[in-house]
Amino acid sequence: MPSDPFQMLDHIRTPALVVANGQVSFANAAARALLGAHVVGDDVRIAIRNPDAVALIQKPGGGTARIHGLSVGGSVWDVDCDVLASGDRLVSLYDLSVETSVAKSHSDFVANASHELRTPLATIIGYAETLMNPKAGEDPATRDRFLGIIRHEAQRMQSLVEDLMSLSRIEATKHEAPLDRVDMVALARETAGEFRGGARVTVTANRESAAVAGDRGQLAQVVRNVIDNAVKYGKPDGEVRVTLESTETGWLLIAVQDDGEGIGPEHLPRLTERFYRADKSRSRAAGGTGLGLSIVKHIVERHRGRFDIASRAGSGTTASIMLPLLRD
Repeated sequence: MPSDPFQMLDHIRTPALVVANGQVSFANAAARALLGAHVVGDDVRIAIRNPDAVALIQKPGGGTARIHGLSVGGSVWDVDCDVLASGDRLVSLYDLSVETSVAKSHSDFVANASHELRTPLATIIGYAETLMNPKAGEDPATRDRFLGIIRHEAQRMQSLVEDLMSLSRIEATKHEAPLDRVDMVALARETAGEFRGGARVTVTANRESAAVAGDRGQLAQVVRNVIDNAVKYGKPDGEVRVTLESTETGWLLIAVQDDGEGIGPEHLPRLTERFYRADKSRSRAAGGTGLGLSIVKHIVERHRGRFDIASRAGSGTTASIMLPLLRD
């Protein structure tokens, strides 16, 4: 049996302190890493600089109490205080930063999705109400123009709903590694053939076939989204180059390059965030939902791959996807 009964707390990841007579008599490894090794022997008011938490720890009587929202080390913590049989206090700190971050991310996502849906919906309602005016309905040109706008905005809403549902399905299966054999060279050529008019899409590969373990539908969505972005933001009559290269290290590199205006460096780290747009007005005019690259990132990660975007203003953009090859 250990000489110090609290030494077993050193093996848990939760920061834990023992407070005796207002002083920290023991701090496990996690607590020392968080608060500093010097806390052992410190007055609890110095070790935990929070009046509410100190009042909780010094409160007489038994039982367990909790204070929410202690800020320590840049994170938010819950504090539990148990009074032991000896009268000492066992103080445990539970990090809420991940929970807080997830809650904020969810709140932001709902707010952004609501905003993105509200904008076209308001346009549809406005033009529909205008068409209900007999005078507006009597002019065929005006009626056709308004109906065209309503149709465009409805299609925009439909695309957004489809992307939201797609993202939800991907996140629900993100921990399930797909196992089907997919030839990415054939898939890239097939997907590139879907794009007609505007930019010319070419596909080159350093081998006739390159198989990966994957979900064919999701991988087609990745290639389609990345090419679609390149077509939208490249030169109107330019070229989008899709290159597939298998490496000796067992990876397949899929690079999609356009010759557009490029993207400023300040935007690159955030391009895969949901609803983030480097150029909001241009993205909406092109029909973008703001979810395409987020969907790409989630699918590539599910396939144990990597996704990266390289660009310089005025020099075009290259989106790169790395996927582990299946061994023949």
